[in-house]
Amino acid sequence: MTADKPTTAPDSTAVRVALWRALHLEVDPPPHVIEDEVGLRLAAPDEGWRRRPDMDPQGTRPFRASILARARFIEDLVTEQTSRGIGQYVILGAGLDSFAQRQPAIASRLTIFEVDRPGPQAWKRRRLIELGFGMPASLRLVPVDFEAGEDWWRKLTAAGLDAGRPAVVASTGVSMYLTKEAVAATLRQVATLAPGSTFVMSFLLPIELADPDARPGLQMAEKGARASGTPFISFFTPAEMLALARDAGFKEARHVSAAALAERYFAGRTDGLRPPHNAEELLVATT
Repeated sequence: MTADKPTTAPDSTAVRVALWRALHLEVDPPPHVIEDEVGLRLAAPDEGWRRRPDMDPQGTRPFRASILARARFIEDLVTEQTSRGIGQYVILGAGLDSFAQRQPAIASRLTIFEVDRPGPQAWKRRRLIELGFGMPASLRLVPVDFEAGEDWWRKLTAAGLDAGRPAVVASTGVSMYLTKEAVAATLRQVATLAPGSTFVMSFLLPIELADPDARPGLQMAEKGARASGTPFISFFTPAEMLALARDAGFKEARHVSAAALAERYFAGRTDGLRPPHNAEELLVATT
């Protein structure tokens, strides 16, 4: 695996998300929106990671807040649905997600399916074992070779997902890399899950609709993604995303704005930490 490290390690975006979550605990005063040091332990960056340009505490603050807000919202949603008896949780594009390690009491009541590329999945499995977390029976790492055209739904059901039972499915930081046709296909597939299932997905607004203060950072992120060979492909207005969800067959769909997340998780903060308005938004759809 060492010789194949460039293709097996998690991608730079997944590592950045994990490091921003760790940076939140180091540079932002409490109350913390989410407490996650597991991702940092998994990534094991070199000692100089805090000096990276993309770790600047001030410059990255709004985008760090956006990452925190979407993660907290989804974890609150999963916790709520678990209390109602939902027993399956699917994370598409799982990266260095650490819900299973940080929330063992809730995770023990779920079967958690983490879907990602084969190389990063093998890498993560190894790191979880090395760090002593192990692989509990409730956690299924589902490797899918998207580039080779593997059917992610077939792989999920082979891993034990029961489409006849309700589930929560989450996809964050993924839709901008997919064509609109691929996003619509994902929505149609998830909409076939049992009634009572919930799909939550983040999406980027067209950059010209973002708050002026957020546009330079979004443009820089778009440029970086393009340079790394994974360009942003799709942007959606809330109306477009709601229409896609309804056309896919979901019974209900709602838009959760960045402003609503800011009010829910950042109200009363005096440090200026809050997600930018009109940047990354959430769709919540139910079957």
